[in-house]
Amino acid sequence: MSICYIFASGEYGTQWPDIQPGDLCIAADGGFSQMQAHGVDPDLVVGDFDSLGYVPPHPHIVRHPAEKDDTDTALALSEGWSRGYRNFHIYGSLGGRLDHTLANVQLLCGLVEQGGRGKLVGPGMTVTAVHNGTLELEGETGRTLSIFCLGEPAHGVTLEGLKYPLHGATMTVQVPLGVSNEFLGGPARITVERGTLVVMIENQV
Repeated sequence: MSICYIFASGEYGTQWPDIQPGDLCIAADGGFSQMQAHGVDPDLVVGDFDSLGYVPPHPHIVRHPAEKDDTDTALALSEGWSRGYRNFHIYGSLGGRLDHTLANVQLLCGLVEQGGRGKLVGPGMTVTAVHNGTLELEGETGRTLSIFCLGEPAHGVTLEGLKYPLHGATMTVQVPLGVSNEFLGGPARITVERGTLVVMIENQV
């Protein structure tokens, strides 16, 4: 499945994607400078350009007013979705302003609830989500991950291949039951029968 990469204005870690033919690269406002620094030319540039400070000289720009309902990252995701992409990797989407980090987690939840796939990549952490299904992950022994319910209660939660398993549990937004779990060195499975879970995974050094 081809990937839509979105480069946002948040903090970046050491990870950088291996972009392949057929992938779509969108710079969301200040993410344009990050792409320039890595020698990557975006296919599309989206935003109001308040973070970047200028409108870049690019042939494919979708400019929006500063006073708008959606964030630049949300607008970039919408552009990718309208072009048929359903798998999104969003860099620069964590760290920096906490409100924007939370907004990006909300976008991620909305994406998976529409049948898409995605992850947020930032310094030290990658965030993904699962809705009404199973997420399979691999991680080295002791690598940390945390699992949260951030909306309506998540029912039928089963965690396998992790240090602290669960079987058919209900997770709620009020109790951080899934914080600081660990991989056991093999495949892990996170299943939710009904609801959405956010999964935060410690990045490899």
